[in-house]
Amino acid sequence: MNIHEMSPSRSRKVSRPQVRAAGGVVWRAAGDGGYEIVLVYRSRYDDWSFPKGKLDRGESYQHAALREVAEETGLVCVLGDELTATRYRDGKGRDKLVRYWAMRVVDLRPWAPNHEISGRLWVPLDEVADMLTYDRDRKVLVGAEDAMGRL
Repeated sequence: MNIHEMSPSRSRKVSRPQVRAAGGVVWRAAGDGGYEIVLVYRSRYDDWSFPKGKLDRGESYQHAALREVAEETGLVCVLGDELTATRYRDGKGRDKLVRYWAMRVVDLRPWAPNHEISGRLWVPLDEVADMLTYDRDRKVLVGAEDAMGRL
């Protein structure tokens, strides 16, 4: 089948998003044997979410995920399993795809709140869903615990 023979519904499913972004569900072991996840707060939007950001031209999703997490949190990480991606209309009405990975911290960089990220917080895994602002982020959290155990 060539591209001209594809049905309109099928071509929409594989269309390239206008905005491509990547991020991570960054975890660490907690003292009680559980896990903690880092969330970032953006005062501009008054929201709590996972660190993420747009890809630079020519950048892979994986590289962007690691770079954005480091920029937004000061946490240098390694990639684990890919998690659920989200696709939605952003505030400007553009089609946005965000791919996420489970990530484990391996180093720290200096970090301070800035114009984009007002705060970061380590949250016990069983409290993360209640803190997240968006349902789409809660869907990313599903399955993350299994992925953490493999990293």
